[in-house]
Amino acid sequence: MPTKQNVMPVAGVLSGALVWGLIWYPYRILQEAGMSGAMATCITYLLAMLCGAFMLPRIWRERSTFGWWALLLVLSAGWANFGYVLGMLHGEVMRVLLLFYLAPVWTILFSFWMLGERLDRYGYLILGLSLCGAMVMLWKPELGLPLPQNLSEWLGLSAGMGFALSNVTSRRAAHLSVETKSFSLWLGTAVLALPFLLWQGEVTVQLVSISWHSWLLLAVMGLVLCATSFAVQYGVTHLTANRAVVLFLFELVVASLSSYFLANEALGLRDGLGAALIVSASLLSGKLYSDKSLG
Repeated sequence: MPTKQNVMPVAGVLSGALVWGLIWYPYRILQEAGMSGAMATCITYLLAMLCGAFMLPRIWRERSTFGWWALLLVLSAGWANFGYVLGMLHGEVMRVLLLFYLAPVWTILFSFWMLGERLDRYGYLILGLSLCGAMVMLWKPELGLPLPQNLSEWLGLSAGMGFALSNVTSRRAAHLSVETKSFSLWLGTAVLALPFLLWQGEVTVQLVSISWHSWLLLAVMGLVLCATSFAVQYGVTHLTANRAVVLFLFELVVASLSSYFLANEALGLRDGLGAALIVSASLLSGKLYSDKSLG
């Protein structure tokens, strides 16, 4: 029976899927306004850190327990977010998403090595259902196998690896609070975006040219990312890594619908069928997966 103990983590993960299925649109608006993806990403995650500054006292008290797990979380989560934004801005959105959402494959490997999690036959059925939904929605036969064809697609694939690794690391680092995990995500994304921003050059020019409308949008995005990251970290901490990544696949449904309504991209029969498979897998995961403690 659903309880608060399992409903809240699922809701946290699904909130992340909802936000990330929509976040491409404001980033695209900012790009059209003359702001690079690296600049927009760096600013939004710095603002998320500012919104979450109230967490700093607790994070400071935990500093002696950070260790290598915290560093791995910073790097993996940072690249998952930054690579995702760059891939979505500069590549074919739905193909980049397909490569990103090979993440369940990497999650199986990482969770086996780092957590000792093993899927039963029902778990593999749900995972297969989810990936079939992704393939039905996104794979274009004329482009061949879903392998990276350009830099943007490699970004999507590698970001998916980072996404899987960050979820497993968050689960493994049970000694870290949700506050510390959330702050690690924001810090990692901002830190990894900074070298790209400096490499592009003209940082001052970009900052000066930002309009107040863009600053307002950046502020709202920072606030939303702050709240969502906290909810997601709560979710992945209290769910098995394999179940969490299946729930994250709901983002494909959100992205498909948002691209139709916001960017006038066609939503066909295949999209609807794929979405139905993914939603079914997400709903079934709540019944067939049993969360297991690390002990």
